[in-house]
Amino acid sequence: MLIVPENKISELMTDEVALRAVEEVFGAMTTGQAGNFPVVREAIGHEDALYGFKGGFDKTSMTLGLKAGGYWPNNATKHHLINHQSTVFLFDPDTGRLTAAVGGNALTAFRTAAASAVSIKHLAREDSRVIGMIGAGHQATFQLSFALQQRNFEKVIGWNRHPEKLQTLAAIAEQADLPFKSVELNDMTEADVIITITSSFEAILQSHHVSPGTHLACMGTDTIGKQEVAADLLHQATVFTDEIAQSVSIGEAQHAIAEGLINQTDIAEIGAVINGTHRGRTGEGEITLFDGTGVGLQDLAVASEVVKLAVDKGLATEVEL
Repeated sequence: MLIVPENKISELMTDEVALRAVEEVFGAMTTGQAGNFPVVREAIGHEDALYGFKGGFDKTSMTLGLKAGGYWPNNATKHHLINHQSTVFLFDPDTGRLTAAVGGNALTAFRTAAASAVSIKHLAREDSRVIGMIGAGHQATFQLSFALQQRNFEKVIGWNRHPEKLQTLAAIAEQADLPFKSVELNDMTEADVIITITSSFEAILQSHHVSPGTHLACMGTDTIGKQEVAADLLHQATVFTDEIAQSVSIGEAQHAIAEGLINQTDIAEIGAVINGTHRGRTGEGEITLFDGTGVGLQDLAVASEVVKLAVDKGLATEVEL
């Protein structure tokens, strides 16, 4: 078995590799060559933590495995750790033997950012110039960094409940030589692309905050009850997702479905756009929305790639079980 520790991930994984891996696995999911297993995600009754498992099997790359972990909201203040903690385990699909254990914290950040970037690549207007960020946590910096590579953005605007935390996003914008401005939600109408990346259980972004032609990447809702955007936004938008089953059960679509504003058949998988079987955006004034729920196959795809990189560079440790 190979071990790739958390402290090696950032020097091994690149934005380009993560984007390609996630894009390919989304395409494989839509053709039926890759499938996710049912998600287990539970409150454990300790430290307000959510813990669970996401797994799947990709026949195109012969990648089998799972990610175990979750969200510990008190980590940052009590233990000086990031709130999301996880580990990815890969197995040999021919024998069932464990082949690798990979630190999953940075990989989760890479694969989540890659997913929203894939949606921007395929759905945002080509002339998008202003990107808006809602949320300023650890994951938000990855989101912005990946997103800025997808269009010729000229300005970054951001909103957070605690505006002082937007400094991390301002730093990313500065590195890209772009101006950054802290704004009120009403000012999000200036954005051509909006990424929401919070842990909210109450809709933050409302329909009057969004202009025609905007692309929304909603990346924070991955649990029953979570919600970042008003349900009527999904009714107004053309909705895409990573996996429809998760979108309607634990994603943003759960609320629009419950209110009868959309049906499951109104949602398309982003993989269909990648493969060319769905047209994607059809007009300049169309609002497109990507409901990024986070699927296990994303984690397995990036973990598999980082193991290859670790072996090539001699950074993987081999142990006997």
